[in-house]
Amino acid sequence: MALYVAHPSSHRHDTGGHPENAGRLRAIEEALADRDWLGMERVEAPAADRSLLERVHSPEHVTAIEEFTAEGGGMIDLDTVASSGSWEAALHAAGGAAHAAERVLDEGGVAICGLRPPGHHAERDRAMGFCLFNNVAVAAAHAIEACGAQRVLVLDWDVHHGNGTEAIFAASPDVLYASIHQWPLYPGTGPAGYAGEGDGEGFTINLPVPPGAGSREFAALVEHVVAPVGRAFDPGLIAISAGFDAHRDDPLANCEVDEAGYADMAAGMRDLGREVGAPILVCLEGGYDPGALAASLVATAETLAGDRPARPAQRDLADDAIRSAAAHWPVLQKGAASA
Repeated sequence: MALYVAHPSSHRHDTGGHPENAGRLRAIEEALADRDWLGMERVEAPAADRSLLERVHSPEHVTAIEEFTAEGGGMIDLDTVASSGSWEAALHAAGGAAHAAERVLDEGGVAICGLRPPGHHAERDRAMGFCLFNNVAVAAAHAIEACGAQRVLVLDWDVHHGNGTEAIFAASPDVLYASIHQWPLYPGTGPAGYAGEGDGEGFTINLPVPPGAGSREFAALVEHVVAPVGRAFDPGLIAISAGFDAHRDDPLANCEVDEAGYADMAAGMRDLGREVGAPILVCLEGGYDPGALAASLVATAETLAGDRPARPAQRDLADDAIRSAAAHWPVLQKGAASA
């Protein structure tokens, strides 16, 4: 089963000339329509209710977003804008992600959420980085608390570190958060040495890469760090915070990933999911060159639902990350011994 989850309100989240705008979705939907939606079932995203949002956000934050948008919106901070249509869009973005998680956990397969605003920068009490509510966090919490998934793996390959997702689950051993992101770059979080807090120590794996890192480096981190740790973690759901702003054509960062690189990462997660019996949820995050965004999402969706093998990635490109993560994941030490 493959789903594409969307809602018209995503187009009514009016951000003006902001890089995160409705043109991003138009580019994606035109590309998918040209490919007959890759055979995916198209599903309308339901709205989240407050109880769903409040699993990961404070009641005060939810109310603040509702009231701000009801008054017409404006700039929340220097990067984040909301309008009168943003409340409805944000409800459907979070609700759609939770619904998609529910569907794939019940029926198997893959769900792609073509929804906005994005979410991975939104913290428990704060909207930031173009994000109002944390869609992938809402979905992960719903999967665990209402859908029977004991553990969720979140792979965040957006070029910016998902500070919100990290913070929400920092103390939880039930969510393994792995982030590949350019360093240094906004929001300035995500050092390799940070591994979570309390019972969640070890369940955050930050994989910063330098400007200029491309498909080979990203794919190596997925193949040689995220996938082996994921096997040991044995998640019931794999969620991908799928930003495509590490693409070489993206204007907001300096990485060099191409469509084939995204397909390689997707193939690695698809194979992991099949091995551990976990379905896959994809939540759209960044990506600000419309053509690159659309082509990369199509490559990702096509690979997740198909059998295209990943190209083997060089292990030595992940050596530093392996050494760092192996302190909490001995499976990586075993891999090093057999390499």
